[in-house]
Amino acid sequence: MINPEPGQKRVPASSRQRMRLWLINLSFILYPVTFAYISCPIITEAAGMGIVTGGLIVFALLFASSLVVGRLWCGYLCPSGGLQEACTLVLPWPLRTRKADWLKYLVFLGIFGGIGYAIWYAGGLKTVDLFYRTENGISILAAGGIAAFLGPVIMILIFTLVFGKRGFCHTFCPFAPMLMIGRKIRNIFGWPALQLAAEAERCIGCGICTAGCPMSLDVNAMVRKGEMENAECILCGNCADTCPQGVLRYVWKVH
Repeated sequence: MINPEPGQKRVPASSRQRMRLWLINLSFILYPVTFAYISCPIITEAAGMGIVTGGLIVFALLFASSLVVGRLWCGYLCPSGGLQEACTLVLPWPLRTRKADWLKYLVFLGIFGGIGYAIWYAGGLKTVDLFYRTENGISILAAGGIAAFLGPVIMILIFTLVFGKRGFCHTFCPFAPMLMIGRKIRNIFGWPALQLAAEAERCIGCGICTAGCPMSLDVNAMVRKGEMENAECILCGNCADTCPQGVLRYVWKVH
């Protein structure tokens, strides 16, 4: 169920949203197995030895996907997103501030600059080890795996407790700027891609879309302005699936 503002009716989650929540929570459940494949420190360490890891390939694939589906990864498959949305079920705190959103761009520059420097230091990428820092492909079984798992989990929990709903995504996640850049490139060149569209004339201003947005966006204002493109939108589709008037929908089109 979506928790609306006082006076609004409760809207049951759609089958698509149930599937989305199942997928994103499963991604966190599997995080002890998969974290080495999306760990920036592990990828940087390997790059300093000229090794292409499975994680570096995942980064490249995520960036490529953002050219067509934007931040869909964040809405459906990101383990940290799954952890944060699970936290929201227990502690449904709204996003407290957007003033620290700039921090994630510094994190992005530091991490990806570090990966680039590591590759340069190693004289380029020379070998491939898809399962680097895993044991039989399982991340947590490798030496130091428990600490490498708990560190990011604790950090994500702290950001969620301090900043509120999806606080880590807004303030510290290095993936977010990478996917935003991909989306911006797509907007510049204008090829068709997945996005949300709205029929503003059908909107009754109930605010259910805004109340249910995991990223705390003012979706209702976006609808009224006729501008559904927002860098922080993770294309989860919750607004489309809970709108009682069917105002919002997924479309493939040129921006």
